[in-house]
This record gives sequence, C-alpha cells and structure tokens, in this order.
Amino acid sequence: MSKVAIITDSTSTIPKNLIDQYQLTIMPQMVIWGEEAQRDGIDVQPTAFYQRLAASKVSPTTSQATVASFKEAYEKLHGEGYEILCVLISNKLSGTISSAIQAKEMVPGAKVEIVDSLSVAMALGFQVLEVAKLAQTGASLAQCKALAEKAVSHTGVIITPETLEYLHRGGRIGGGAKFLATALNIKPILEVKDGRLEAVERVRTRKKVLARIVELAAEQVAGRTPVRLSAVHANSPEDAQFLLDEAKKVLKPVEALITEVSPAIGTHTGPGTVGLAFMAGM
Repeated sequence: MSKVAIITDSTSTIPKNLIDQYQLTIMPQMVIWGEEAQRDGIDVQPTAFYQRLAASKVSPTTSQATVASFKEAYEKLHGEGYEILCVLISNKLSGTISSAIQAKEMVPGAKVEIVDSLSVAMALGFQVLEVAKLAQTGASLAQCKALAEKAVSHTGVIITPETLEYLHRGGRIGGGAKFLATALNIKPILEVKDGRLEAVERVRTRKKVLARIVELAAEQVAGRTPVRLSAVHANSPEDAQFLLDEAKKVLKPVEALITEVSPAIGTHTGPGTVGLAFMAGM
C-alpha cells in the first residue's frame, strides 16, 4: 500500500479539523507589513488581519511560501516514508509553485509531484480534500496526481470585493482593470478563470450582486453533482451566511461551509470581499 502525503498552501483555507483528519501539510504564504514578516495562518489570523488592514495607512505586501519551508516539509515526509503530492495555488496568482519546484531539486531522494490547481481559496481546498481522501485508501502517487489534475476543471471561485482598490494596488486584477473607472455604487463580480482573476460583470447594490453570484455559480455547476460549496469572506460573515443560505437553496450541496479568505489573498482583495467557491461533479 502506498503512502502519499498531501501538501498545499495556506490560501486553500481548509478548516483545521479537516487538515488534521487528512494529515495535510500546509505551506504558509508570507504577509509583510513594512519590516514585519508574518506567516499566513500561523503568525497572522484573518479577523485581526482585516481589522488592521482596514485601519492601516501602510499597505502590506505578500510573498510566496518559501523554498526553505518546502524543503523542510519534503525532508520530513520523505524521512517518514511518504511520497509527496503538492496541490498549490494557481501559478498565475503566486510564485508558490516555483518555490515547490526549487525545493524539490534540493531533496533529490524524495519522490515529489506538483499540480497547479489553477485556483485558490476553498476551490483549491476542495481539490486537495478529494485527493487526500483517495490517498488515505492507499492509492499510488500517480493515481493521486491524476485525480488532482482532473479536479482542476471541476472547481470555481466567484467573488465581489467591496472595493477594487486593493486589487489595483497589488496588480492582481487582470481583466478586472476595465472596471476601475466605474461609479462607486457599481459592484464588480470577478472569477478565477484559467488560473487568473478576471472581470465578469457589474451589478448595482450589494444585495443584487450576491444574488447574481448564486446565479453565476449555478450556471458553472450546470447540473453536475455532487456539489461542495463554501461561502468565502474577508471580515464579512453576515454576507457570507446570507450567500451560503441562498446558494444552498439552488445548488443543493452535499457539503457546505463558510471559510475566511486567508490574509495572503485578502491583502489583494481587501476587507468586505465575499463570494462562493465550489466543486461540482466529483
């Protein structure tokens, strides 16, 4: 029976009980406030981060999970007899995969495979969990990698930021740049498409934009079952709960939860961001 360990990064926002259940290794992204470097999910947690971000005149920046952290994880897991599969944030959103590849070259004895999720948040999280379930059955590294690659096309993320200011600052907005000149009462909808954050459309009022996110998610799910669903938010729990309740009526998920946008992503989307992440047909 194979022993396959699964590594992902902190942008996946997988709840701790599931991290523990599936013995996942989480590589922390870095959040940098001036001279202060914090490990995402370890030194900095979402609620306190968003409160600080909203009040701060100094904008934080982010950096990918380090080569050293991957090297340490590979050495530990290899020493315990594991083969390793990394399923990581889209390479078009972060350089994390580059760190994973560099570290792999430093631990030549370890058997490591790396998959680009082309996603983020719990869409990445759902991919990881499906693979972790398979790994626990004793599946081979090749089987786990094949499932991870298949899962990429079964997930999606649709969000609305409170403001585009943070995305503009960080250069992460992609096709959403066309919305920068819109009036303040226009709410943008963005989605992760082919690994990038792209503009979808504009909607007036917060209530209408949340309803439209549900409609767009239903269009992408397109009747595929089962559906796994997460409302994601950056210090906006009430909107997330409303969005999840509305989406559950339409999508009838077998699993539904609320997760907070990790500080490493929230640095770029800003407080008040809310949306849906989902997996369908797996």
